[in-house]
Amino acid sequence: MTTPPDFHAHLRQELQGIRDAGLYKAERVIATPQGAHIRTVLPDGSTREVLNLCANNYLGLSSHPDVIAAAHEALRTHGYGLSSVRFICGTQDLHKTLESRLSRFLGTEDTILYAAAFDANGGLFEPLLGEQDAVISDELNHASIIDGIRLCKAKRYRYKHNDMADLQRCLEQAASEGARYKLVFTDGVFSMDGTVAKLDEMRALCDQHRALLGVDECHASGFMGATGRGTHEFRGVFGKIDIITGTLGKALGGASGGFTSARREVVELLRQRSRPYLFSNTVAPSIVGASIAVLDLLEGSTALRDKLADNTRYFRAAITQAGFDIKPGEHPIVPIMVLDAILAQQLAARLLELGVYVVGFFFPVVPKGQARIRVQISAVHDRADLDRAVAAFNQAGRELGLVK
Repeated sequence: MTTPPDFHAHLRQELQGIRDAGLYKAERVIATPQGAHIRTVLPDGSTREVLNLCANNYLGLSSHPDVIAAAHEALRTHGYGLSSVRFICGTQDLHKTLESRLSRFLGTEDTILYAAAFDANGGLFEPLLGEQDAVISDELNHASIIDGIRLCKAKRYRYKHNDMADLQRCLEQAASEGARYKLVFTDGVFSMDGTVAKLDEMRALCDQHRALLGVDECHASGFMGATGRGTHEFRGVFGKIDIITGTLGKALGGASGGFTSARREVVELLRQRSRPYLFSNTVAPSIVGASIAVLDLLEGSTALRDKLADNTRYFRAAITQAGFDIKPGEHPIVPIMVLDAILAQQLAARLLELGVYVVGFFFPVVPKGQARIRVQISAVHDRADLDRAVAAFNQAGRELGLVK
C-alpha cells in the first residue's frame, strides 16, 4: 500500500489548524450508564462523578429498569443480531410490532425502521421525489436532512428559519416554476436553539399550496405535546403531518435506531427503494424490545414528560435570573449564549472542574460568533441537581466575566 508522501502531513496540518482556531472537539469518556450523574474518565485513568447536563436522555429512559429488562428479554428470546438486512432474512415479529406501535403513537398509517435517524433522513428524499418535484427546507435543518436532500434530483428551495412569509415565497416560486409535487421539510425542534417549528401555520400554508409537509422529530418524540407524541401534538396538528422521521436514540430509550412514519404508500416505496434500509443491517432485537417497553411506559403515564416540563421551566427561570443570556423557549434544550468559541470551551472546562458536565458548541456546528453551552434538562434531574448547576454556572461565569 502506498500513499502520496505528503497526505498525512496535510491531515496533521489541517488538525493543527482546527486546534489553533480553538475549534477542536475532544471526546470525554464516561464509565457508567447514562444518567443524571455519571463518572468521567480523567487523563490519568481515574474517574470522577459529575452532574450530566448534555445528554439527549430527556426522559431518563436510557437506564430505566423496565427498559433494560425488556432489552435483556429480547436478547434472550430473539438473539443478539440478525446478520442480515430486512428484506433478505432480517425481519422479526418484534420489528413489525415496534413499527405498528410507533405508527399508533405518532398518528400515522405505517412505519419503517432504520439503523439510525441519520439514515432515515438520508434515505427519504431520493426514492420519493424526482427532478420534476420540489423540496423546500428550513435553513437551519439538521445535517441529515441537508444530506438527504442533496441525494435527490428534486429542485431545492430554502426558506429563512421559521419564517412563514419566506416559506410562502418558496411555495409560490416552486409552483411558478412548474413543480409537480412540493414537499416542505423541517426539524420539529431545532437542536442548537430549542426553537419549535410552527407546524400549525406550515400545515395551513401547505394545504393552501397543495404541498406535502414532513418533520424530523428527533428532539420531540416522547415528550413534546400533552401526551408526548411530538411537535405535531404540541402545535395541534396531530394526525395531519404527511411524513415523520425520528430516532430511538434520544428520549425513546437512548440506544440507536431511527424511523420514518407516514402513509402506507410512502413506507412501502421506501421499503423497495430506500438505500440505507436496503443495505444496512436490521436494528438489533434488544433495541427493538426495549423500544416497545418505552412506548408502554409513555402510553401508560405522562409523569416523565410532566417532570421534564417542570424541570425545564425551573432551570430556564433560574439561569436567566443568574444573569445568563439564553435562547427563549420552553424546550429542555437551553442554549446559554457565550458567542466566542474559545470562551465557550473555557466555560465548559471550568464547569467540569466544578463537577458539571456540559459541552461548548461552536462553528461549524453553529454559526461563527454564536458559540454556546447547550444545556439539556432531563426528567431524572431533581431540584437539587438544577440548583447545583445554576450555582456552578454562576461561579464559572463570574470568573470568566460572563456575568456580574
